[in-house]
Amino acid sequence: MLLGILDESNTLYGNPDKTFPILAKLHVQVLRLDLYWNRVAKHRPSDATFPDDPGYDWSVYDRTAQYAHQYKIQLLFTIWGTPHWENGAQPRNAPKNPKDLQNFAYAAATRYSGTYVGEDGRTLPAVRLWTAWNEPNEVFELYPQYKKVGGTYVLQSALDYVKICNAVYTGVHSTMLSNEKVACGVTAPRGNNIANGPRGSPDPLAFMRAVKKDGLKNFDAWAHHPYYNKPSETPASTGGSRSIELGSIGKLISLLTSYWGHKPLWLTEYGWQTNPPDKQQGVSWAKQAAYLKQAYTIARANPRIDMFIWFLLKDEPNIAGWQSGLMTASGTAKPSFKTFMNLPH
Repeated sequence: MLLGILDESNTLYGNPDKTFPILAKLHVQVLRLDLYWNRVAKHRPSDATFPDDPGYDWSVYDRTAQYAHQYKIQLLFTIWGTPHWENGAQPRNAPKNPKDLQNFAYAAATRYSGTYVGEDGRTLPAVRLWTAWNEPNEVFELYPQYKKVGGTYVLQSALDYVKICNAVYTGVHSTMLSNEKVACGVTAPRGNNIANGPRGSPDPLAFMRAVKKDGLKNFDAWAHHPYYNKPSETPASTGGSRSIELGSIGKLISLLTSYWGHKPLWLTEYGWQTNPPDKQQGVSWAKQAAYLKQAYTIARANPRIDMFIWFLLKDEPNIAGWQSGLMTASGTAKPSFKTFMNLPH
C-alpha cells in the first residue's frame, strides 16, 4: 500500500527546498496535488491536445514534478476546476463540452509521460497516478448536485460526473502508456440525500449507485475520503447511515465489487484535526498520533486498499481551515510526525 501526503500550500506553492526534505524524512511515497485545469488553461488553447500550446502554463507543476522525482516521490494529479472560457466562470460546474476536459487530460498525461522535454531543456518526470475531480458528491466541489426536471429531482452531479470520469480516463489513457491509473469517485465521506435544499448532497453509496445507473464503466480504481465526523469517534467508528468512514469502508467495497468487480480502493484523503489549535473538531496531539497508526493499520490490513493519503503536512494558518497537519503552522512537529515516519511501507 502506497503512503502519501496531500498539502498543496507547502509543496506546490511553498519553498520546495524546505518542504521536500521533510517529505523525504517522512518516507512519503506519493504526493497528491490538484491539477487545476482553470489555472493551467486560463485562456482557451488553440490546440488543447498540445502541451506547449500558449494557452497553457504548467510552470508550477513542472517545478514540483522535478523536485518529486529528485526525492523519489510519485505524484498523484487530481484534475479539477473548469476554466471560465469553457463554462462561464463556474469552476465547480462540469464542463459544457466533456471533450475539452478530455483534451486537457490528454495534454497533461502527454506532458508528464516521462519523455516530454520542458522549457528548461530537462525531460519532465512521469506521472502515472490520476484522479478525476474531487468530492463530486459535495455541493462545494461539483454544482449543482440535484436538478428539478419536469417536477422530479434528478441527481445531476452523477450525470455530470460520469462524463467527467470518462473524459479524464479517456484522455489519460489515450497516451497509450501501459502503467497509468485513473481513479474515479474521490467521494466525500457523507451526504444528506436532500434533493430540494441548497446544500443537498448524496451520500457515498447513493452517489455510487447513481453513477452506475448513469453508465459509468471505465476506471482503474475507486477513491474515497473516509474522514471522521465527530472528535468523540475513533478510526474504527462506522459513522451514521449516510456516511462511509474507515470503520464502515467494507460497505463501500462491497458495492464497488458488485458493480465493477475487484477494483482497488484508494483512500486519497484522511486525517484527524488536533486541539490545540481546533477546540471544536480537534483531538489531542497524542490521540492524533494513535489514530493515525490505528487508521493506517486498518487500511493496510485490507487487501483492496492500495493507497493511504494523509491530509496534511502542516496545519493551515487560518484556524477556520484544516488543523490535521503532522506539524503546526509554524513548523513544530507533532507526535504524529514521528508516527507517520515509522509506519511500515
